[in-house]
Amino acid sequence: MESYLLDWANLLLRWVHVITAIAWVGSSFYFVFLDSSLTPPVDEDLKKQGVSGELWALHGGGFYHPVKFASKPPQMPEHLHWFYWESYSTWLTGFALFTVSYLWNASVYLIDKSLMNWSAGAAIGVALSFFVVFWLLYDAICRAFGKGKHGEAIVGAGVAVLVCVASWLACHWFAGRAAFLLVGAMMATAMSANVFFWIIPGQRTMVADIKAGRPVDPIHGQRGKQRSVHNTYFTLPVLFAMLSNHYSFTWSHPQNWLVLILMMFAGAAIRQFFVLRHGFKLGRNRHPIAYALIGVAVIVAVVVWLKPALPAAPATALDSGASRPQIQDATGQNDFLKVAEIMENRCYQCHGAQLQMKNVRLDSAALVKQHAQSVYQQVVVTKIMPMNNATGITDDERAQIKQWFEAGAKTP
Repeated sequence: MESYLLDWANLLLRWVHVITAIAWVGSSFYFVFLDSSLTPPVDEDLKKQGVSGELWALHGGGFYHPVKFASKPPQMPEHLHWFYWESYSTWLTGFALFTVSYLWNASVYLIDKSLMNWSAGAAIGVALSFFVVFWLLYDAICRAFGKGKHGEAIVGAGVAVLVCVASWLACHWFAGRAAFLLVGAMMATAMSANVFFWIIPGQRTMVADIKAGRPVDPIHGQRGKQRSVHNTYFTLPVLFAMLSNHYSFTWSHPQNWLVLILMMFAGAAIRQFFVLRHGFKLGRNRHPIAYALIGVAVIVAVVVWLKPALPAAPATALDSGASRPQIQDATGQNDFLKVAEIMENRCYQCHGAQLQMKNVRLDSAALVKQHAQSVYQQVVVTKIMPMNNATGITDDERAQIKQWFEAGAKTP
């Protein structure tokens, strides 16, 4: 019953999380586009009101005319819309989903004993510390280096190094699937913290000053804009990290930390292209196509790099016994011999020499070791593999794999 209820919680939280994330990302992308597409006002009355930019747009059968005031509007409107619940709702549902999917069963989904054989409590504590430590270090970098002519370049380099270090640590401490998601959640936490600690407080101060008739300090707008820009560059890397859990060939790779870093870099480069292209259309900068090409080139390079190796010799029939002796000769451990026999009978049809579904192959000791965490999760815990139990695996065989994994997943 507990597993059934957790599945429902996972489904419903994931549904709400996606809905709120779409709302947040959509509004973020729109305002970045809007800022990049504003042109100086033509109407003299708008100029007198202090409008610094305007945009004419057509959508849904109607014309829209948003304007931006350089400092403050002539008078405060009665109804002012704030953009923050999209962010807060996305983080709250995301953290709840992370708790249900990974922290609730940390010993299964968060811990890979071949990397770190720690307790569930220790793993949870370290995982949560990623959120706090990353935010504190990121915020410190922004505070210390975010000013001056080259401030943003220094901040960008510092944050990139910080993300790389966090990715390396996560992938060396946690199961690959959890590590990717943890890094994405870590960056998403910083995004929401930017809204909570900087963007919204700055906006509230500006509104309070306007209502009180005090001069508006432009620093609040500058800080809010800085963190908002950072958020838009985090978006595509975070989305990749979140989606990657469905594709084991990324997070199960021996150098999964490098896969994660390269794909996040590609996402940030492609986002840079979209940010700058609106300004190019208005003659404000050079064509940013180079950023898109770099991002695509990195993705293509990763695709080529992760391509599964072809068999050294022509594949033989499954019943020839060619693969099984390879494993048996390499080990003297009885538990693994039993697991190897189960793999041969139940798994080679889709994950052997002739076919590698999802780019996963299990017909050698090294490959079984590499995918041990995934095998345990999908064969023992969720029991979704073999798909629809097409090969007829028995409960006793699942128990044998469970015993082998929990004893340390030993291979020769």
